[in-house]
Amino acid sequence: MTVLLPWTTAAEAQNVRSVEVRGAQFIPEDDIRKTCGAEAGIAYSQWELMAIEECLMSTGVFETVSLSLEGDLLVIDVQELDTRPGRIDASLAYVSQDGLTASLSFERYNLFDRTYGAVSLDYGEEIQRYSANLYRTEAFETSLDLGFEVVAGRDSFDDRSFTYETVRAEAYLAWTQVPAIRFEGGIGYRDHRLYDLDPSASALLVREQTDGIAAPYVRFGVAHKNWPEPEEGDGQWQTFGYSVKLDQYFWNVGTSDLLSDTRFEARMQFPIADKTRLLFGLDAGAVSGLDGNASRAIDRFYPGADSFRGFAPRGIGPRDGEDALGGNNFVRASIELQRDFGELLHTPILGGIFVDTGGSWDLDDTLDGGIDDGWHRRSSIGVSVTLDIGATPVSLYVASPFEREPGDARQTFGLGLSTHF
Repeated sequence: MTVLLPWTTAAEAQNVRSVEVRGAQFIPEDDIRKTCGAEAGIAYSQWELMAIEECLMSTGVFETVSLSLEGDLLVIDVQELDTRPGRIDASLAYVSQDGLTASLSFERYNLFDRTYGAVSLDYGEEIQRYSANLYRTEAFETSLDLGFEVVAGRDSFDDRSFTYETVRAEAYLAWTQVPAIRFEGGIGYRDHRLYDLDPSASALLVREQTDGIAAPYVRFGVAHKNWPEPEEGDGQWQTFGYSVKLDQYFWNVGTSDLLSDTRFEARMQFPIADKTRLLFGLDAGAVSGLDGNASRAIDRFYPGADSFRGFAPRGIGPRDGEDALGGNNFVRASIELQRDFGELLHTPILGGIFVDTGGSWDLDDTLDGGIDDGWHRRSSIGVSVTLDIGATPVSLYVASPFEREPGDARQTFGLGLSTHF
């Protein structure tokens, strides 16, 4: 049905076959179309188009708004008020085994023309990490995006008896011809080392120590996502969603330490009832030498803490005495029943019940059978809560293993909080 203002007639109105938004960078185009009722299949008069312009300007997020007709195409041309949105995040995380870690990050869109920039810092008594990223869309005036990443870090955990340092730089191209599928390919350079061993360190770590391996690497990745966005509000809980991601690294190219490193993750969401959903997750990885070489402790996987709730960081997998050695392979599956409880005492609360299960196994060198590197399944059960205290999001969980091995390091409680300004 066509609605006309009192001073218009049907003859003055023009039917619109489709609506196109131009100039939007950060506000979803569908939101712009729907906010003030610009819809296809309706006849609009000039007065009605002016009313839609005024309505969009009244939202306070546009510097200019212009509506025009190109045949039966309605064009909404906008210029957003803030073309360089950004934020600074500060967070504090506590892990019983590693203590407090403070994080600070900065990100800005349109740092340069069509270029996203970000810097992050993590600092704790046993770990320091630094990273910087630049990402330019439609690089070289093509459908390819171009990214640069620089990462540096140092850690010296009590249960590993060594210090690890790394510096890594990568340039990569990303292609998203189909919106839900993303391909990436990158080439980089990494320098890392395992050193400063404790006198009581495992003999395997003594064999694996190195003053430094500096060499190029290549990476290939593909990701497919069909997941409801947060902007959908309550609707995001009522929609089936999934995502899968695969990354393949070839480290130390051109050296005798060439490694293949494969990482996979998948997520699924199944709506159960109003504001209730079932979440599934799967993470897996495998690393192996390609020239008859063995992996090192700095190459292997260490599930634990947030990546395997109920166990401490590096809490499962092959060990030699007190030393966590990591595993060439790992897998973790999780299932969580989660519910949005709305607001309790004016505080939004999400709660869940979960089970995590999996393991980390396999070493190239077991010191003549002295280290057990076999598959041993671990499992845990727990509850999770996410809430806002003031303007600060807080997430916590309580978990307990019900399948574990002697020597596993447990962590019953996990807490994370962050603040934005």
